[in-house]
Amino acid sequence: MSWDLTFITKEDFYKHVEATIEKYDEKLEKVDLEKFNKNIIDPVKLIFDKLVYGVTWEQIIDNEIYRQRDKSNNNDIGYFHQGIFAYFGKCHVPDNGSEGGWDVIYNDEAGIVLPDGDKVETIFVEMKNKHNTMNSAAAGKTYIKMQNQLLRDDSCACFLVEAIAKTSQNIKWETTVDGQKVSHKRIRRVSMDEFYRIVTGQEDAFYKMCKTLPGVIKDVLRNSKTIKVPEDTVFAEISAKAKGTGITDDEEAMIYAVYLLGFGSYIGFGSK
Repeated sequence: MSWDLTFITKEDFYKHVEATIEKYDEKLEKVDLEKFNKNIIDPVKLIFDKLVYGVTWEQIIDNEIYRQRDKSNNNDIGYFHQGIFAYFGKCHVPDNGSEGGWDVIYNDEAGIVLPDGDKVETIFVEMKNKHNTMNSAAAGKTYIKMQNQLLRDDSCACFLVEAIAKTSQNIKWETTVDGQKVSHKRIRRVSMDEFYRIVTGQEDAFYKMCKTLPGVIKDVLRNSKTIKVPEDTVFAEISAKAKGTGITDDEEAMIYAVYLLGFGSYIGFGSK
């Protein structure tokens, strides 16, 4: 693979992608029927979804497995978005909870020019995955933290960097603290592409990273000796149970087998 990223080496990017995939840990384990139904699925919802969306049993089961895995994946992707800046020049990623709890600190003694022409040496970053992940209380607490940082350092700015913002932006963050609308020119909401542009000096740095990422993930999965893509067995196990019901209609047999996942001890479900 030719390398088009000048702001991170091929070796470092591969290393970070591999570390991110390893964060998936137990989610990379195969899912069997016992694990699939550990918290007891809702058979009625599964059947509604299958029939209303017009998908196959294998698809709806795979979707449910994905949903179960996906519940805890956001933290893993947050690690990717934050941790990659450790490999960028002039960026520092503090240990969790240290150095004021900032996610990324970017320092350039030559000066960082903000949109209004103001110049600072340091940017302290609070990073969020999506623009709507903070409630009003959390937003107020974060804003106060940023205000306090500005009081301690008159040559800094504070950014709320959003991986998935509503639009590409670098704007003054306006929010509400104790019922009052507040804003400051050095406290800003910044989309991930804009932050990449600032720290790398390249307009399309984030785009180039995204373009390169799929191929690297595939390479890491193909070449890793420790990371294995899971081979789930849920559909095969439910299909086997369906055949064991003695119901000749395959669709009815699958519906009954799915009902048994949640209602096996309920009245009437123990026998057809």
